[in-house]
Amino acid sequence: MSTVPAIRAYLGGSFNPVHQGHIQMAMHVYNALADIATAQQRVLEVSLLPNARSPFKEDTIDPAHRLAMLKLAIENTPLQISELELWQTPPVYSIDSVRTLHERYPNDSLIFIMGMDSARSLDKWKNGLELTDYVHLWIFNRNDDISFSAITHNKNHANQPLSKQDIAEVSFQLPSALQGQITNTLTNLMQPLNQLLQSRTGLKNPAKGRIYIDPRPVAAISSTRVRAQLTINNTLPNTPLHPYNLPDSLAKWLNPTVYQYIIAHQLYSAA
Repeated sequence: MSTVPAIRAYLGGSFNPVHQGHIQMAMHVYNALADIATAQQRVLEVSLLPNARSPFKEDTIDPAHRLAMLKLAIENTPLQISELELWQTPPVYSIDSVRTLHERYPNDSLIFIMGMDSARSLDKWKNGLELTDYVHLWIFNRNDDISFSAITHNKNHANQPLSKQDIAEVSFQLPSALQGQITNTLTNLMQPLNQLLQSRTGLKNPAKGRIYIDPRPVAAISSTRVRAQLTINNTLPNTPLHPYNLPDSLAKWLNPTVYQYIIAHQLYSAA
C-alpha cells in the first residue's frame, strides 16, 4: 500500500439536477492535476459531493434521484461520487464536511472546488472563513461573471496561471481574511495542511490552505435555470417532454441520459 499522500478534490452542491457545468468544472480539475499526480506517483480522486439539502434551498428533490442522475452523468469519466453528506439529516454545512474529510484523510492533499460567486460570500457561510483550516480552495469563474472575466479575458485555454498583478486585482473579491492565501501555482495545493506548519512559503499565514483562482471560465449554467426550462417546455402546447425530444437549450446543459431519467421519473415538471 502506498504511503504517498493522495490528492482528493471535491465539488459540492445540490446537483438538483446535475448539469454540464458541474461536470466541466470537475473534469478540468482532474485533467489539470492528472500529470502532477502521475509525476508524484500519487492517487488522484476528484469527487462530486452532493449535499443532503442545502440550508438555502427548500425545493431539493429526493437524494436517491440526485444520486442516480450523478451516476449517469459521470459514466465514462474518471470522476467519483462522495456520499458523505447525502444521507445526513439536513442542514449539513460545508465546514462540518471538510473537518470530517481532514480527520479521515489527515495526510492527503484536500481541495474544495467552488465558483467565485460562492467564494465571495464565504463570510456569510457557517464558519465559512474556517474552510481553509482544513482544505485548499480551487475557485472558478463563470462566463457571465463580468467582474472576474474582465481580469481573466486575456488568458488562454491552456490553464495559464494568473500573474501577480492579476491576483492583486482579483483578490479584493474575496473576504479580506482570505486574501493573503491566494497562490498562482497549482503545485502549492499539493501539500497536506498538516505539513504547512513546518513550511515557509511567503504566504501571510502558512498554516492555512492555499486558494487557487482558475482563470478558465466555465459554462454559465445553473440548476435553477435548468429546472425553469424543464417546466417551461412541459407547459408549452404540442411540446411534451420526451427522452428523444431534447430542446436545444437543454441539450447544451444536460447529459442526455440525465434528461431521460428526469422524464422517466417526471421530475421538475409542472405536471
